[in-house]
Amino acid sequence: MGTPETHETHSTAPGPLPVPVTPAGRAALDAIVGRPRAALVALDFDGTLAPIVENPQDARAHPDAVPALAALAPKVAGVAVVTGRPAEVAVRHGGFAGVEGLGRLAVLGHYGAERWDARTGALTAPEPHPGVAAVRAGLPHVLAAAGDRPGVWIEEKGGRAVAVHTRRADDPQAAFDALRGPLTDLATRHGLIVEPGRMVLELRPPGMDKGVALLDHVRETGARSVLYAGDDLGDLPAFAAVEKLRADGVPGLLVCSGSTEVGELAERADLVVDGPAGVVRLLRQLAAQLG
Repeated sequence: MGTPETHETHSTAPGPLPVPVTPAGRAALDAIVGRPRAALVALDFDGTLAPIVENPQDARAHPDAVPALAALAPKVAGVAVVTGRPAEVAVRHGGFAGVEGLGRLAVLGHYGAERWDARTGALTAPEPHPGVAAVRAGLPHVLAAAGDRPGVWIEEKGGRAVAVHTRRADDPQAAFDALRGPLTDLATRHGLIVEPGRMVLELRPPGMDKGVALLDHVRETGARSVLYAGDDLGDLPAFAAVEKLRADGVPGLLVCSGSTEVGELAERADLVVDGPAGVVRLLRQLAAQLG
């Protein structure tokens, strides 16, 4: 999944907060800084807190991510990681468990279908959708019918979703385009949907996305302002949720964890930062600004 990022940990002062490029973004940042105890900070995991790597199972949070979150979380209404991964996997790969300062962290896994709370360590999850097993059984036939495409591989997602990755194929985009239709047909037959991402097609149950999860969490926390950071197509529903909140009078700051692969996200963002390292820097800047 792309060239792994290199990064260094930083002990120097994070510097001043960046200035969003939109009036709505600037108003939201002012609201977050002005009333931090009423602010929710929500972030995607892969590509946002964790650098994109060749094998998703090797993904780990940027080394400065947990310290930055632990510095920020006690100063705001809450922090949420909203991810398509199983919540338990995101917690393990993020290193979020048992960290002082992260008591207000919630990990909303499988697009909000699962939830892990740092304060209690409790994980809640519904029963798996039966269509996931049916889709998994049918995938080899569908992939074979679509032609021999070396490098395409299947990722199991805790029995709650299945992802087909094309990044390792000789022509990743051609493989992605060729498989999107057949996989959509397969998903539809079994009551699932296809969630496209950066050279990945995820087959999962309908009814939940990052936008739904974010809106539910905003209501739960009573947040009066929100920051959301993401990097991929799956984050577009969360961006739309923030735009809806703005229309309802709740300031929202949209942050894109810079990617040349998902231009639509960058175009809609109030602030574009340089990948996970830039997200971590923003979190540190915000924590320092809040004192």
